[in-house]
Amino acid sequence: MKLPVLLIVDDDPQVLRAIVRDVRSRYRKTYRIMSTESAKEALESLKEIKLLGEEVALIISDQRMPEMLGVEFLTEAVKIFPHTKRALLTAYSDTDAAIRAINDVSLDYYLLKPWDPPEEKLFPTIDELLDDWNGSVAPAFAGLRVLGYQWSAKSHKIKDFLTANLVPYRFLDPASDPEAKELLAVRPMEESDMPALILENGTVVSNPELRDVAIHVGLQSQAKSNTYDVVIIGAGPAGLAAAVYGGSEGLNTLLLDRHAPGGQAGTSSRIENYLGFPAGLSGAELTRRAVTQATRFGTEFLAPAEVQSVSYEEPYKKIHLTDGSVLSARSVILTTGVEYRKLDAPGADQFSGAGVYYGAATTEAASCREKEVFIVGGGNSAGQGAMYLSKFAKNVSIIIRKPDLSSSMSQYLIDQIAGTDNIHVLGETVVKEVLGQGDHMDQVVLENLLTGVCRKETASALFVFIGAKPCTDWMGTEFLRNERGFLETGRSLVLMEGFKKKWKHSREPFMLETAVPGVFAAGDVRAGAMNRVASAVGEGAMAIKFVHEYLALS
Repeated sequence: MKLPVLLIVDDDPQVLRAIVRDVRSRYRKTYRIMSTESAKEALESLKEIKLLGEEVALIISDQRMPEMLGVEFLTEAVKIFPHTKRALLTAYSDTDAAIRAINDVSLDYYLLKPWDPPEEKLFPTIDELLDDWNGSVAPAFAGLRVLGYQWSAKSHKIKDFLTANLVPYRFLDPASDPEAKELLAVRPMEESDMPALILENGTVVSNPELRDVAIHVGLQSQAKSNTYDVVIIGAGPAGLAAAVYGGSEGLNTLLLDRHAPGGQAGTSSRIENYLGFPAGLSGAELTRRAVTQATRFGTEFLAPAEVQSVSYEEPYKKIHLTDGSVLSARSVILTTGVEYRKLDAPGADQFSGAGVYYGAATTEAASCREKEVFIVGGGNSAGQGAMYLSKFAKNVSIIIRKPDLSSSMSQYLIDQIAGTDNIHVLGETVVKEVLGQGDHMDQVVLENLLTGVCRKETASALFVFIGAKPCTDWMGTEFLRNERGFLETGRSLVLMEGFKKKWKHSREPFMLETAVPGVFAAGDVRAGAMNRVASAVGEGAMAIKFVHEYLALS
């Protein structure tokens, strides 16, 4: 944590040196002592300190200065740091002005020149002021801040990206957060400039794209090599497992994801049925451990890195990214997983990212405090999201088409939901419409499937966890997929129409191998997958075994 600042301003160099010397002798270990002869320079310094996310504990200012009087300076300073303690350094003849300043600028104290000995006439006063400040002001967040409006879809996109990539940040909404308003007073910007990143060094980045965000927070943005033994596309549990085993077994391994590591499992607030964790763990924690483990074994990880297509120039596969770069790989593992289906209701698209969220329970939970929240979906992800949101929201209502959760959710979650007073299950119900005024949703229209009766409900947020659409739309026709779009692999390929036209090798496909030799699929994107974290991890590890067998043939 950075030391809070103690700022001293006096236009008389001799007086300034003297007081800085005395103050530094006592407080240098617990405060950063700054000084200047210019009031205007001091105000600029205060603005920079504000952008850096640091705190100013105390300002000591001379009263008679040529650029502006000390009272005038403190009047401006308090606009930047409203909670800092303020002391005026005055001669005896200026005590009347100092006393008036107690009311004018809420002056905390005035110090008389000379202050010798400081042990009697300076330090006790400063000690008291600093004790008061430390007792009333929480330490500033010394890290990345995101300045933007709660109901901005782009703000949500950036928050979700940072959360998924395990990057700590603080979100500041100018509409409701005093600190955000203070920052805008220091660094004015238009609504069109937001969302904006305020980096730890004080740099302001307006309206960044996700790739810019990744670069500024230190995520790897470019591959270190042009050619790899294996490139893994998709960083869910299957991809992370493949990354760990690929790296640990000596393969030059690259892991790509268009968003962030973890996949749908990474957004889970609590996974309680994963082997070896009897108390459960969050998806973010599982992701953090896996990324750390894979990196330790030398695996590279790039995000956001979206694949546009894969082409084939034997013996290499060419991975074409949307930024125009091309990577070569001797083998590829597709672990792109599934994504939530869009809610088919009027208004859902209009308020996407502004009250309607797909997954993202952990990202937006804090904004739901003491509010009415609805969840669409009856699977484990919906149940885990409901349990997490129930810690923040006034009420959480789960909307499902079926009468109850028994056919789609694990029993341990059903039991937890039944024991949580502010979670309510609305069976045989669908969302008919999403309504809102201005820039965000504020109501949902619900229809009872048995009676056909519709009713409006106040809603601050609607979280959607429905269906499982495989992320295969970008893949070419060389891959064989089932009627739902999931990739066919292994022995299942042999039974498919058109397989012989595509497969020109004498051997049969390896287990988990797609219709393209050397390209494997694992996890939820694969037809017949078990849709469990443990099985995805197992398939990711298995895929590396078959990569070794394939590479041995080439």
